[in-house]
Amino acid sequence: MSKYGSFPGTRPRRLRTTPVMRRMVAETRLHPADFILPAFVREGVSEPVPIAAMPGVVQHTRDSLKKAALEAVEAGVSGIMLFGVPEESKKDAFGTPGTDPDGILQVAIRDVRAEVGDELLVMSDLCLDETIDHGHCGVLDEQGRVDNDATLERYAEMAQVQADAGAHVVGPSGMMDGQIGIIRDALDEIGREDVAVLAYTAKYSSAFYGPFREAVASSLKGDRKTYQQDPANVRESMRELALDLEEGADMVMVKPAGPYLDVLARVADAVDVPVAAYQISGEYSMIEAAAEKGWVDRDRAILETLTGIKRAGAQNILTYWAVEAARMVC
Repeated sequence: MSKYGSFPGTRPRRLRTTPVMRRMVAETRLHPADFILPAFVREGVSEPVPIAAMPGVVQHTRDSLKKAALEAVEAGVSGIMLFGVPEESKKDAFGTPGTDPDGILQVAIRDVRAEVGDELLVMSDLCLDETIDHGHCGVLDEQGRVDNDATLERYAEMAQVQADAGAHVVGPSGMMDGQIGIIRDALDEIGREDVAVLAYTAKYSSAFYGPFREAVASSLKGDRKTYQQDPANVRESMRELALDLEEGADMVMVKPAGPYLDVLARVADAVDVPVAAYQISGEYSMIEAAAEKGWVDRDRAILETLTGIKRAGAQNILTYWAVEAARMVC
């Protein structure tokens, strides 16, 4: 016995002594199948276009997108979420490229399906913001407000053309009331009961979307606070969750991931469907910028944030590091 009293009999540090010990008792493990790669494809470019605000991420050409999809397959990644960037001259008040079978997103879906078949889940962003001239996620009414129900009609058409192009999963991201129900009905109407719906259930109006706006060449004027969720609220997310499940969502998602781990945990505890989280552009760019300055260990920061997201309850994580992270953890 020490003169300072009894030494501890219980020593949790025994389970941290070596890398093998820590690996054996780890409660949360990352796996390549956890990851989904968001990818941008830009119409009318002959070479990939670097995104200045997202070092290491590009707007793909059709050919480079196919190569990225093959890399994802080889790394064991589960899916690729596609975002189409049409030529500026093709944008209009109704987001016509979003329902044109020859719009860049639909073309990209067909390209990737032809390249990888069913070896990678081809997911498509189902929203108007990339294709519409004012940059909002829906059509506007005469007062300049986003018209919820008119937008739903456009979403139904988008779901059908994306399914026809070969999407395994559609991801409605616009946060319109009733969007999951009308999309499910539209898919079933054309006999595409096999296409799954990944609901952006809790999508917050976040400051961390900034780099993404460059990635999709956004034309946004104003903000999206009337339809995306208030960062102050969590009960609201649970209400959105109940509605999405009632309307037929196959999977649900929280976006952004890092600032909303509490919401993610609440959602994961409440459901028996797969739960995803999107580690968004601002989360990515902050780590890349800090690592470039030498302020953080880049690889450790990547894996720590992804582990935290999975620990909070995400079964799948959309991350721009999907392929790189898959190689790290395999």
